[in-house]
Amino acid sequence: MATLVEAANSHLERAEELKTLANEAFKANKFSQAIELYSQAIELNESNAVYWANRAFAHTKLEEYGSAVQDATTAIEIDPKYSKGYYRRGAAYLAMGKFKEALKDFQQVKRICPKDPDATRKLKECEKAVQKLRFEEAISVNDSERRPVAESIDFRCIEVEPQYAGARIDGETVTLDFVKKLMDDFKNQKCLHKRYAFQIALQTREMLQAMPSLVDITVPDGHHFTVCGDVHGQYYDLLNIFELNGLPSEENPYLFNGDFVDRGSFSLEVILTLFAFKCMSPTAMYLSRGNHESKSMNKIYGFEGEVRSKLSETFVELFAEVFCCLPLAHVINNKIFVVHGGLFSVDGVKLSDIRSIDRFHEPPEEGLMCELLWSDPQPQLGRGPSKRGVGLSFGADVTKRFLQENNLELVVRSHEVKDEGYEIEHDGKLITVFSAPNYCDQMGNKGAFIRFTAPELKPDIVSFSAVPHPNVKPMAYANNFLRLFS
Repeated sequence: MATLVEAANSHLERAEELKTLANEAFKANKFSQAIELYSQAIELNESNAVYWANRAFAHTKLEEYGSAVQDATTAIEIDPKYSKGYYRRGAAYLAMGKFKEALKDFQQVKRICPKDPDATRKLKECEKAVQKLRFEEAISVNDSERRPVAESIDFRCIEVEPQYAGARIDGETVTLDFVKKLMDDFKNQKCLHKRYAFQIALQTREMLQAMPSLVDITVPDGHHFTVCGDVHGQYYDLLNIFELNGLPSEENPYLFNGDFVDRGSFSLEVILTLFAFKCMSPTAMYLSRGNHESKSMNKIYGFEGEVRSKLSETFVELFAEVFCCLPLAHVINNKIFVVHGGLFSVDGVKLSDIRSIDRFHEPPEEGLMCELLWSDPQPQLGRGPSKRGVGLSFGADVTKRFLQENNLELVVRSHEVKDEGYEIEHDGKLITVFSAPNYCDQMGNKGAFIRFTAPELKPDIVSFSAVPHPNVKPMAYANNFLRLFS
């Protein structure tokens, strides 16, 4: 009997040691390592609510909000009076845009800790967010009834003041000289005149509208093609990509695979630069929609606030309309399938099914379009629930069947931070590429891009480190309530 008690005590002591190591990893921004150590502690003592709540916090840092909600819920089930369980779950719900669910959790935190000023402050911010959401729902107009703001803008009628010294478009044509001047102005934190910002956005919208939901790209033999992952408003790292790999041109084409904006505080500079290259030469710049090219994400993670601050409310609506025109996926030389998120909850999806998706709206919460933008690979075979709370996780067998059924060779996707900027998974049939190094100024990861040269199209992956940027912190334009939890 004594031996059993000693063994149990030994397990509890070891669990506490693992928790301490996990806390240290968390403080060092090593969130994946922290999750692994918390998991080991939970295996030894699964009835400790603190371990579950701490692991939930680490999941939140990796944007694995679905997993965070699950862990925090377990912490609450173990100890219904543990305020941090509700706090962690509420923070995850906030990050998912589920404000009403978050409000219930923060109200419970307030009941448990009535004199906690921090809990009071966050509850008030959450109440404001819910009130705003209800107001917006009350005054909203059905998209089918609303006239697009793009149709009400005539940029030609907007006067450019004589004292404006920034980049100018001469007539209708965006030239390389203009784009170079634009990039240099942005690098020096200067603004683009709204006339030209309107022109770039409107011309890009017109081009994207004419494209299919699945775009076929042909790379001639001896030529190369570069795929980049998430940039997330890190403009100075975008400039570094062009330093390392050359400016976009018909001889040096790029595909940026979604999540151009949000979190980083130079998202407007990123999107206008990418759109300007698209206007300059449509076959030099391909753009794919990510889950952050949506109103719900932009409202929470900074792009909407940044555009409102640097330009105007009209541009908020215009960019939302342009994002709804972005293609959902690309196929390179009938071999490589490129998509922001991942694959599907059912087998048998053909490329023709993707081509036929009506994409000209905000992303739904389920279905093929949602899964293209949100899904992630998993090491296990089969399918599983999404760690994000949206989409799903899919295994190597799912990837293999999709490729076989569509006569493809490789899936390239983005959507996830990787330590080296990339990761090769699923028996070499799937590559994740992420192009925002030291993501949010705290993750310490590298960025990467992939060069493919025809006809072999073997991936040549280049990793790179972050470069300095002006002292504007990530999430500077995000909603105040979300900054409280960053």
